Amino acid sequence: MLSTLEVVTTVAVGLMVGVEFSVIFVMNRILNALPGDSGQLGHAHGGRMLGALMPFWYMGSVALSAIWAVAGWHHQGTGLVVTAAGLLVLSVVMSILLLVPINNRNKTWTPENRPADWQEQLERWNRYHYLRLAVILAAFTLLVTALV
Repeated sequence: MLSTLEVVTTVAVGLMVGVEFSVIFVMNRILNALPGDSGQLGHAHGGRMLGALMPFWYMGSVALSAIWAVAGWHHQGTGLVVTAAGLLVLSVVMSILLLVPINNRNKTWTPENRPADWQEQLERWNRYHYLRLAVILAAFTLLVTALV
């Protein structure tokens, strides 16, 4: 049972890292290369779509990591899992305090109502996103290390 939990947790966090990696290194570059207002509309749509999904994924990853830490308390690598869970909690706090406020504005923007500084706000979101990606990548690395 514990080994199944370990694998499910590691896969869930790994997939989350992959999605967030693709957002910053693939999707944003594609959207930013689109002509006219298409890129901004794509960012808004992505904000709505992923903004609805990612809270469950982030909180689910925290929960799975916490359950793994408790269930495997006396097993080797538990300190790594606890640290990974702490990093995932940090990523949730970062999301709530730094990224979600920008995303909540971005997902309502259209070419007619977007603020004059919309590009600067998206760049700020990107900077925070790089940092959050580093945090969840570190958590994933710790989980993989604990797994093996």
